[in-house]
Amino acid sequence: MLPVADEAAFAVFSALTGTLTTHYAYLATLASWAAGHGIAPEEAERYVRGLFQGVGRSLGDETRSLQQLAADHETPNGSNERIRTTWFGENNSAALRQALDDLLADLR
Repeated sequence: MLPVADEAAFAVFSALTGTLTTHYAYLATLASWAAGHGIAPEEAERYVRGLFQGVGRSLGDETRSLQQLAADHETPNGSNERIRTTWFGENNSAALRQALDDLLADLR
């Protein structure tokens, strides 16, 4: 038995699952960037792992939406807002949605 309402929902969740290795590659890129700036690779990886393990724990707070969690971790004009708005702006967001739409079409 599927833990979702129907096959259409299962396909959507399967498409979302297709983003897991992208997340790991994102984290690896962060650690590699830090290593490129003089941090020992193992230290950079340890820091990135610890940082995002904390983020993972915050996901357990279902009283706040994902948008609210993002806002709660962002200072106006701060570092997080700067990276979000310059790197993950509307074009990047649209490209991700398109990649997911394309994957979903293939899964159906």
